[in-house]
Amino acid sequence: MEIAFLHLSGGILLLYLGGNFLVSGSAGLAAHLGVRPLVAGLTIVGFATSMPELAVTLDAAIEGYSDIAVGNVVGSNICNIALILGLSALIAPIRVDPQLFRVDIPIMLASSALLVALLLDDRLTRAEGVLLILGILAYVSLHLWLVLVRRGEPDLVEQENTAVQDSRAARHVLFVVAGLATLVLGGYFVVHGGVELATAIGVSNAVIALTVVAVGTSLPELSTAIIAAVRSQGDIVLGMVIGTNIFNILAILGLTASIQPLVRGGVGWLDLGVMFSVSILIVPFLWSGLRLGRSEGVLLLLGYACFSWWRLAA
Repeated sequence: MEIAFLHLSGGILLLYLGGNFLVSGSAGLAAHLGVRPLVAGLTIVGFATSMPELAVTLDAAIEGYSDIAVGNVVGSNICNIALILGLSALIAPIRVDPQLFRVDIPIMLASSALLVALLLDDRLTRAEGVLLILGILAYVSLHLWLVLVRRGEPDLVEQENTAVQDSRAARHVLFVVAGLATLVLGGYFVVHGGVELATAIGVSNAVIALTVVAVGTSLPELSTAIIAAVRSQGDIVLGMVIGTNIFNILAILGLTASIQPLVRGGVGWLDLGVMFSVSILIVPFLWSGLRLGRSEGVLLLLGYACFSWWRLAA
C-alpha cells in the first residue's frame, strides 16, 4: 500500500513538471511556426498528452483486457470535458474561437458518434481500426493545410536573425520532448499506483478503466490545463481537450484495434451515452457568449462527480 501511494505522489509531481514543460514548449513552438495557440492545442499538445492513453490502451489490449482498453478511452473523454474543462473554467473563464464550431467540434461529435456506431456489435475489428486511423490522418492533414494557408498570408512582423530563430526553435522542441517524456513516466506511475489501490478494494476492470485509469491517464491533460489556465492560455486548454478527444478515438482506438481487435466488455451503453452526451452538452456552453464561464465549469464538475459516484457505487 505504501508503494502504491509513493507511485501516486511521485507520478503527480512528474505530471506537473511535464505539463509545465509542454505548455512552455508548445506555446513557443507555435509562435515560432506562426501557428496559433488554439491550433497548437488541437494538434501538438492534444497528441502529446494522449500518449499515456495510447500506452495504457495498447498494453491492455495486448494483455487481453479489452474492457480496460475501451473503458480507458471512453472514461478519458468524459474526464477531459467534464473534469478538465470544468476545473479550467473555474480557474479562469475560457474564450472560444469560432473556428472550433466550423471544424473541430463537429469532428469531435462525429468521431464520438462513429465509435458508438462501430460498437453496436460489441467489438472493434481490424478493418474498423483502419477506418479510424484514416480519420485521424484526414484530420491532421486538414490542420496542416489550414496552417500552410495561413502562413501564406502577409507577415507584418519583422523576421529575426535566422540563427536566433533556430536556437529558440530547438529549445522549444527540447521542452516539448522533455515534457512528453515526463508526462508518460508520470502517467505510468499514477496509473500503476491507482490500479493497485482500486484492485485492493475489489473494483472491476471496466470500472477501474472508466474511473481510476481514465483519470490517471488524463492527469497530463489536467496538469497541462491547470498550468495553461493560470497563465490565461485558454486557447491551449480548449484546443487540447477537443484535440485529445479526437485523438483518443481515431488514433488510439484505431491503432489499437488494427493491432488487436477489441470487445466492449464491461463498458456499458450508459457509459458510451455519457461520453456522447457531454460532447453535445459542451456545444451550447461554448456557444453562449463564445466563452466557458465559471458557472458552466461548476456544472461540468458536478456532472463528473455524479458520474464517478455512480460508477464506483454500481
